[in-house]
Amino acid sequence: MNLYSLTPFDLALAAGLVLALGVIQVLLGLGLFRSLAVNSVRMVLQLLLVGVILEAVFDAATLPWIALIAVVMMGLAGYEVVARQKRAIRGWHGYGIGLAAMSATALIVTVLALSFMIDADPWYTPQYAIPLLGMILGNTMTGIGLALNNLTQTAWQSRREIEARLVLGHSVREATAELRSDSMRAGLIPTLNMLAAAGVISLPGMMTGQILAGSPPIEAVKYQILIMFLIAAATGFGSLIAVQLGARRLFDGRDRLRLDRLRR
Repeated sequence: MNLYSLTPFDLALAAGLVLALGVIQVLLGLGLFRSLAVNSVRMVLQLLLVGVILEAVFDAATLPWIALIAVVMMGLAGYEVVARQKRAIRGWHGYGIGLAAMSATALIVTVLALSFMIDADPWYTPQYAIPLLGMILGNTMTGIGLALNNLTQTAWQSRREIEARLVLGHSVREATAELRSDSMRAGLIPTLNMLAAAGVISLPGMMTGQILAGSPPIEAVKYQILIMFLIAAATGFGSLIAVQLGARRLFDGRDRLRLDRLRR
């Protein structure tokens, strides 16, 4: 079975549903029409641009081009991690923590999967490497962003409790144990929900795409299981690294809580 080729009319019908939603929001006075319209247009332009770029990269299929795209993707993801936090860590440290956590997990997990789990020749074949990195990076970015946001927000709200524990002689690690645990849990909640709902409440995107493209359902299921394990591992390890680095940044060399390092 060949995948049905969508026409501009098909896409216009789908866009019409979003437009109808925007009209209803205006009538209800929700004030979200502008955001919905701008983000929808942005999504279309971004995806069209990505499509053009990927066609050129797929034709070239050289490692330097794929590495360049990976660097750009991780750089933008690092920015999004900081942008989604209410009280992000100031300066380059906030960006660097998110970027380092993602680079140390999403990239490593992707390379391991391409090298030892997916039968691609060469291992950096762009049809496999770029979509796989994108799926893992997107989910890891969300988990790290949530974990760091919980870390900084809770540290700000619980500053008196943390300082009291330090005064009582607790180490930084002891004083922030609950904070770090809760932040890790916050970063993993979307992944845990994804794992719990897969196949019962929802059919994941990659599996659905492969089935629509004509792949046997069992083969699509195997690939989806692989992807979800990779996402869970990358998100979990990434959140762990980000929380540890972020928690350390909240204190100086004399173990004093430094909330002045947070954006207000």
